[in-house]
Amino acid sequence: MGGITALYASLRNIYGNAYYWNMCQCGTDETTWGQSGGSGSNFQAQDYSVPGVHPTPTLSDAGQLWGNTFPYINTASGVIQYGTAAGVSPSLIAEARFFRALDYFLLVQTFGGVPLDLGSGRLKFNTSTSRGSVRDSVSIVYTKGIFPDLDSAVAELPTTRRAIGAVTKQVAQLFLAKAYLTYGWWLENPNNIPSYPVEAGSPRTDPDGHNPAWYYQKAYDIALSAIQNPGIYGLQPTFYDVNVATNDYNNECMLYSDHTQQSTQYNVSSMTYGSGGTPDNWSGWFQTWSYPTITSSSSGSSWTSVYSVQRESAQWGGRPWVRNAPPIEVFTNTFSDKTDDSRYDGTFTTVYRCNMKEAGLPNTTLYNANHMPIGEDSAVLTFLNNDTTGIDYSNSVYKSSVGAGVLPGRSDYVIAPSAFNRIVYPGLWKLGPYRTDNNGGLGNPNAGSTRPYTGAKFSELYFIAAEAAVKGAATQAGYDARSLINVIRARAGKWKYSNANNAPYVADYSAQMVAATPATITIGYILAERSREYYGEGYRFYDLVRTQRFGMDNQEGYNYATYSIGGVAYSNHTPVTNVRTITPQLYLQPIPQGQIDAMQMSDAAKKAYQNPGY
Repeated sequence: MGGITALYASLRNIYGNAYYWNMCQCGTDETTWGQSGGSGSNFQAQDYSVPGVHPTPTLSDAGQLWGNTFPYINTASGVIQYGTAAGVSPSLIAEARFFRALDYFLLVQTFGGVPLDLGSGRLKFNTSTSRGSVRDSVSIVYTKGIFPDLDSAVAELPTTRRAIGAVTKQVAQLFLAKAYLTYGWWLENPNNIPSYPVEAGSPRTDPDGHNPAWYYQKAYDIALSAIQNPGIYGLQPTFYDVNVATNDYNNECMLYSDHTQQSTQYNVSSMTYGSGGTPDNWSGWFQTWSYPTITSSSSGSSWTSVYSVQRESAQWGGRPWVRNAPPIEVFTNTFSDKTDDSRYDGTFTTVYRCNMKEAGLPNTTLYNANHMPIGEDSAVLTFLNNDTTGIDYSNSVYKSSVGAGVLPGRSDYVIAPSAFNRIVYPGLWKLGPYRTDNNGGLGNPNAGSTRPYTGAKFSELYFIAAEAAVKGAATQAGYDARSLINVIRARAGKWKYSNANNAPYVADYSAQMVAATPATITIGYILAERSREYYGEGYRFYDLVRTQRFGMDNQEGYNYATYSIGGVAYSNHTPVTNVRTITPQLYLQPIPQGQIDAMQMSDAAKKAYQNPGY
């Protein structure tokens, strides 16, 4: 039972770990390096756009996953191997099987084949002191490890949770369907992406004798079964409801790493200050720009600078690290519809408001753009939805401290999408912190977030089934790819609240959203929809690697390697085009150098253990 509890606790070492988040995001069409993540850093390395800088065995954030999974894989194997004799129920052992499969699924997508034998035999609890290791092939990891464990989990887990947050049959179904889908793509290998260790046979062959179409059909069938038999899960009525912190633990959330503001002991980290590491939930820091540098004037007759938007433990704000930034195309292409589709407003902080009351400033009025008066909660800086003419970025008169511009008659500074750069950009609202103990003040914005970090959502079942359908799976009536995607798009058209306006906003554009869906759904369109739904949540690297779009442009009209963004200075408002150079071998991340060094093997064996190209 202690081992099973440890498996749940281990989620905090992955989901919410900002370096793991960086590996999953940076280098994709969603994320690039930010102003504080430059100069040959791991952020530039994961971005692949700076010549000569790319991941290496010592400069890669993939080591966060490697080091934080194998100890718990062994824990799971111990529960599985000895649980029955100790009187542990089959359903609890199934929870351990789920976690072992989850860890191996993350590992095989990231590194290729990995060892199922940790020293005492394949999938056995390891008590050996051996410091050698042999990597199994990708097909063996899936067919001998991931699929059998998830099959058992689906069969043995209940449809109701034994405790809040515990995994169920439907959670296992989601990951089994996704694993089938991913393995189907790997078997098909349409773009001839190499894998490692090298598999016997070309094209790739499945040890169980199935072809890719078989796996696509299984992915569709299992995902649809979970959709039609959801148990305790379901879709929230609006996208806002899914992500607003006051509604955490909603029934769309299927798997999460938990945190609490009630107890430092059970949060396993400080409530007042985070240093940046596990088990904190601090992923939201990386793509938060330094908004506390915004200033207004405390005087209406002269310019006397005062910080008018201070660091606050609130979902719109939190702690800024500026390690990552969103490319301009996120705003002009991915989220081009900002009127009907609520997901842009429900993803980003686009308006930064005066919080002088929470900050304890003595003022009731400040003066901002055009030296116009503003009050508490007034907009100080607005990231515009679209480019507009007449913005003055010169700052020669109005003294914006962050390079923002002014428009006639507006008291808020403004920045248009084409002027977003690596130091100033909309914040990632959906990952922002939330506390109930701010007591009218700024709270503790330097601590890790005490919110749960969600690792799986019920909505993804619709995307998995739709993708499998596009790949050729036979569909049931009413559940073709377009119908499945339209369930998600119709929900996205329903508004409950406007973050930009900081006020309730009830509207229903679901009919318009459905009408705008293409008649033919492609993989490119599914990836675009996945980005709108899950932007910044750590899905993107795996989505692009699975579908073999990572680092590729002109795939069904979508670009995944070329992006534009301004520079690292506040005044850099001219977009610069960047091109990522991602060769097929870079689809696999490097085995961490610490693992290579720790093994007692010949130099040749160590070299063979590492992925090619590293």
